Amino acid sequence: MATGTSAHHDDPHYVHRTGWLRAAVLGANDGIISVASLIIGVAAATPQTGPILVAGVAALIAGAMSMAAGEYISVSSQADSERADIAREKEALAATPADEEAELAAIYRARGLSEATAAAVARELTTLDPLAAHVRDELGLSEHLSARPLQAAIASGATFSAAAAVPLLAAWLAPAGAIMETVVTVSVLALAALGALGAQAGAAPLVPATLRVVGWGIAAMAMTAAVGRLFGVRV
Repeated sequence: MATGTSAHHDDPHYVHRTGWLRAAVLGANDGIISVASLIIGVAAATPQTGPILVAGVAALIAGAMSMAAGEYISVSSQADSERADIAREKEALAATPADEEAELAAIYRARGLSEATAAAVARELTTLDPLAAHVRDELGLSEHLSARPLQAAIASGATFSAAAAVPLLAAWLAPAGAIMETVVTVSVLALAALGALGAQAGAAPLVPATLRVVGWGIAAMAMTAAVGRLFGVRV
């Protein structure tokens, strides 16, 4: 077997995918549900194809920008907090190195190591790279799990756009009198596929993940259809 830090170095842990997977699934899910729901709501209020497509295109563009901006801002805030904590650890290590080593030892004792082993591990890691040890074991941060604002923004915006195009295309190609039914059918199938793909990428149970995505999508589309019929607004 090839040497490396992992027994399965050629097959990364699923948790290493959470940074982009969460943003991608969120973007795609929101793209299908929000655009399909808006199209259905407008279609319930007016049979005219033009206004329905205009609303769908506007929702796609606005939604993609909103998702990308929202992810970038929120993940940037997380990154700022991480950097602030790392800066505090640097200051503490410079001011009170002995106390920081004792803190590491206490963390390892809490995880089940004996007092002597915990002290030895803390001492060796402090000699090697004290900041890395505190960032990993005290703050719980790692290279794979650290905040990446740009990655999250691109993943969310791109997947929103790609997924939102599905109900929009369905509305465009649907017969004039069956836009709502066509969009609902296509969107439910797309949501089921998304739930299955997300479950596979994250090694989650297939059926619960798929039902979760489809269920919330159907609820959102049903509510917007009801609102469209209730108010009967002519766009």
